[in-house]
Amino acid sequence: MAVKKNKGLVLVAGGAGFIGSHLVDALIERGYVVRVFDNLLPPSHNGKLPTWFNKKAEFIKGDVRVKKDWEKALAGVKYVFHLAAYMDYRMDFSTYVRTNTESVALLYEIIVEKKLPVKKVILASSQAVYGEGKYVCSQHGEVYATPREEAQLKRREWECLCYCGRVFTKIVPEKEDDALFPDNPYGISKEMVEKLALHLGRAYKIPTVLLRYSIVHGSRQSFRHFYSGALRSFVVQALAGEPIEMHEDARQIRDFVHIKDAVRAHIKVLESPKADYEIFNIGSGRRTDTVWKLSRLVSKCAGVPFRPIVKGIFRKGGARHSLMNVDKLKKLGWKPECSLEDNARDCVDWMRKYPEAIRYLHNTYGDMKKRGIIR
Repeated sequence: MAVKKNKGLVLVAGGAGFIGSHLVDALIERGYVVRVFDNLLPPSHNGKLPTWFNKKAEFIKGDVRVKKDWEKALAGVKYVFHLAAYMDYRMDFSTYVRTNTESVALLYEIIVEKKLPVKKVILASSQAVYGEGKYVCSQHGEVYATPREEAQLKRREWECLCYCGRVFTKIVPEKEDDALFPDNPYGISKEMVEKLALHLGRAYKIPTVLLRYSIVHGSRQSFRHFYSGALRSFVVQALAGEPIEMHEDARQIRDFVHIKDAVRAHIKVLESPKADYEIFNIGSGRRTDTVWKLSRLVSKCAGVPFRPIVKGIFRKGGARHSLMNVDKLKKLGWKPECSLEDNARDCVDWMRKYPEAIRYLHNTYGDMKKRGIIR
């Protein structure tokens, strides 16, 4: 079926980044006119547009924390994707609020003040809003887990405990209507984003959608930025001939989703009126993906011997397990199609182009240890 052209101007804030640049490509392919709004700042960027930036997209360099930059970027726009964010475990706590939350307030403020004819706003949230999530206790049934204490982690007791002291029997996949207990500044700022955007969207009749990402994998992930993302670390270590170093006992369950599946979810909520004023999880829905399994696949795809190191180091504030329920998004007609091996293989192929990444990884890990983020 032929794709219709001239579907309107879409603004993608953060569109030069990993998820944003893939989304830009997909939007252009579907007949949208695209404008990218990005500051190109480190650590993800180096001040320049990446070589893979789609030349069919317009580019405006600006900062989502600056109102006049938003005003310039929003001129003539029909749809907005706000994917720009400050993330990870850094110590400049106020930056999370200014970049992630205040920028959303500015976006809606300008739309309302200038009566802009924006038809839909889609914003990036995160699995981090769930915190440790929900588990099943053999005595108490479903229970929201509390963050693991540092003393427990130092004893290498990795599993979450019920308030009765028992180890939970299984994890419950996170659902969009679960209670939220974010446990770090990034997750807290994203919970604020959700509440603010849905309130302003409903109050001023601006259709709004929130997307809670699990861990997204694929090409174009920054080789300069290793505060988050086990896959990038594993791939760089494997390609450099180093052992793969894993946190805790490497048995953490994670929800790894491929960028192709994530982008299709963005297009789906953009084009579906049923998505308006809703929150959706974007994940794989698989229940068996562990950090250990991922590391083995990395070695396989890189064509190197599997050399794991599991020393019991841990990251303060990290969830033990994270698993998303994606049934709500499936009801819109979306489903994940890529495997965990697809994730690993594509990342290996991408990182082969950047042998200098090992230097960035060592520098980042040294900084995280110095700051007490990794212990």
